[in-house]
Amino acid sequence: MSDNHLDHAVLVTLQDIMEDEYPVLLDTFITDSEERLRLLQHAEQNQDAQAMRHAAHSFKGSCSNMGAGALAESCRELEELARRGELGASATLIGRINGQFAIVRTLLNTERQRFIRG
Repeated sequence: MSDNHLDHAVLVTLQDIMEDEYPVLLDTFITDSEERLRLLQHAEQNQDAQAMRHAAHSFKGSCSNMGAGALAESCRELEELARRGELGASATLIGRINGQFAIVRTLLNTERQRFIRG
């Protein structure tokens, strides 16, 4: 597990809490995150700072809950840019978020398979 992208201790805690529903939690996070990324991209295309701030805030919270610290930090940066209405760098930051999420998604899919086989 890549500590740069996922906090293993958070995942262990979530697994203990969720028990057999742990894979459902992982799947739900991935699906919800894909939708949040779509919302961020749509807000960027429309230069809608309020929608971007809201989507980044929501994504930040779910990433934090799942132990995806670097992804949460990037979402926090985007939320702050949107709060200030400074959307000039938003496309670059959303690109970084998309790349970080791709790594997190792969790690979580691996985690899901490990849990199911385990």
